[in-house]
Amino acid sequence: MTGSYSGLGDAGGLGELDDLYEAIILDHYHNPRNTAPVDSPDIDLEVNNPFCGDEFRIQMKVDDDTVSKVGITGMGCAMSQASASLLAELVDGKSTEAVRDSIDILRRLLKGDDLSDDEMAVLGDIEALSGVRKFPVRIKCVLLSWVGLGEALEEHLRREPM
Repeated sequence: MTGSYSGLGDAGGLGELDDLYEAIILDHYHNPRNTAPVDSPDIDLEVNNPFCGDEFRIQMKVDDDTVSKVGITGMGCAMSQASASLLAELVDGKSTEAVRDSIDILRRLLKGDDLSDDEMAVLGDIEALSGVRKFPVRIKCVLLSWVGLGEALEEHLRREPM
């Protein structure tokens, strides 16, 4: 399985850890989570990367400051699809503050910042995306759905009555 879709392979010298990360990415690529459309979504946006053709539709219901339903559909490379699936799995049932924190932690992970054990626990399987740091051109693939969701969530929260 090494070296197929994700580009993680054994190049980093991590061997079994790379294989585990690649397995997670491939699983989310082949079996994306939360892909059903959301009825009457509070957030409904399309994001795309015109340079590579990755595009996603992200829909969410937000009830009482909590993501109660999420659906992400689209197409793109294995990294962007796996990232969108991991995002959908992570945010379902989370508070909007936890979603914002998760987006920030992922960005810091991809920049190579040191993260605390608590921050790594927030990410869970999303840590598998850290290998993309070895391929900087692919970081945009990973961040596409996350950045779009973060911007849409901020816009939604600005519209919400206080």
